[in-house]
Amino acid sequence: MKLTLPLASILAVSLSANALALDVKLADKAWNGMKVPEGQQCQKFGGNNPGSPALTVTDIPAGSDTIVLEYSDRDSAGMNNGGHGRMKYAIPAGAKTVKVPSVPGHSYDLPKGFTMIEAHRGPGWDKEGAYMPPCSGGKDHAYYVTVKTLQNYKVTSETVVELGKY
Repeated sequence: MKLTLPLASILAVSLSANALALDVKLADKAWNGMKVPEGQQCQKFGGNNPGSPALTVTDIPAGSDTIVLEYSDRDSAGMNNGGHGRMKYAIPAGAKTVKVPSVPGHSYDLPKGFTMIEAHRGPGWDKEGAYMPPCSGGKDHAYYVTVKTLQNYKVTSETVVELGKY
């Protein structure tokens, strides 16, 4: 038991030394992180040109070259952990702050700088595409995006941003 405590302390120090701060904010005022804005749900439930919220990412670790975005529904096993789409966004060399634009829902036509990693996992539920907007039918599911920065495919920082409930 005496060995466990020092090992736990060493691991905690090691993990905290590698965890760099990454600050991500919702850049679209319609998105408040509490409730998905009206019209931003999937087309199946009346969405009107839905898209992901724009994000402002600051405190990007030096050398990072990519932002990975994994959109998820915490209350659906199949759509959690990136099930609403996974994509990457190129970071301009040396940038410490980046505004990540909105991605249109139900489309493979991504804005400049984006590359799809995995399309959303529910093409039979609603229209296919790189990103599926919240699509629980108003059952109060919690939606979030995991934001990671990478340098040569190695994660340099990571955080989770709550998008809201729908």
